[in-house]
Amino acid sequence: MATDTTLDHGVSVPALDGLDWPELAARLDRDGFAMTGPLLDPEQCRQMIDVFDDDGAFRSTVDMARLSFGEGRYRYFADPLPPLVTELRTRLYPPLAAIANRWTGLLGEQPFPETHEGLVEACAAAGQRKPTPLVLRYGPTGYNCLHQDVYGDLTFPLQVLVMLNTPDVDFTGGESVFVEQRPRQQSRPMVARPGLGQAVIFPVRHRPKQGSRGYHRVQMRHGVSAVHTGDRHVLGVIFHNAR
Repeated sequence: MATDTTLDHGVSVPALDGLDWPELAARLDRDGFAMTGPLLDPEQCRQMIDVFDDDGAFRSTVDMARLSFGEGRYRYFADPLPPLVTELRTRLYPPLAAIANRWTGLLGEQPFPETHEGLVEACAAAGQRKPTPLVLRYGPTGYNCLHQDVYGDLTFPLQVLVMLNTPDVDFTGGESVFVEQRPRQQSRPMVARPGLGQAVIFPVRHRPKQGSRGYHRVQMRHGVSAVHTGDRHVLGVIFHNAR
């Protein structure tokens, strides 16, 4: 059973109310990712770091080196999710779904439910019932290979990472890396360095891009460059569940 580190019933994330969604959507279209201002305060970040060592809060743990994914560990939360994670998942989803459904319209794909509850129900119908939010910990030399977080047939196209440490104070290196694989062109690398509590919104698998013949899919992958010193912790908010 999870310890009290997950049981903050007075959850409040006031920064969610001030997000400029038209601007974030424009950055996603233009750059392939978008960075918010700080969403979580330092105490909330510390809470998420501390819960990493609570075995009862998680359904599984992955050692990246053992699977040749990189170097470091990540842990998937068990149900019930910590209230803070539920708050982020529930409140971030509707504006992200609006962006996602604009993208699906451009690409001729099926739209997604307007609420996260609806997405969870659709996932369950597809046999995807395991929660996917996670916390990642990287020590010195830790890194994450380029990948996509696809956990079943139903994949919501956007996800969010929240930085839980202060770059260049708690750790050095460890940049978030995004690679856009463009058809018949060389891949485009991008780097983000979110500060304490800041979030990065980015595609899970692909995004639309306009070409001479209309919109087409551009594949996206993400990873983490090597941490040089210290420890780097990140909260990953993935909206679809896993098989």
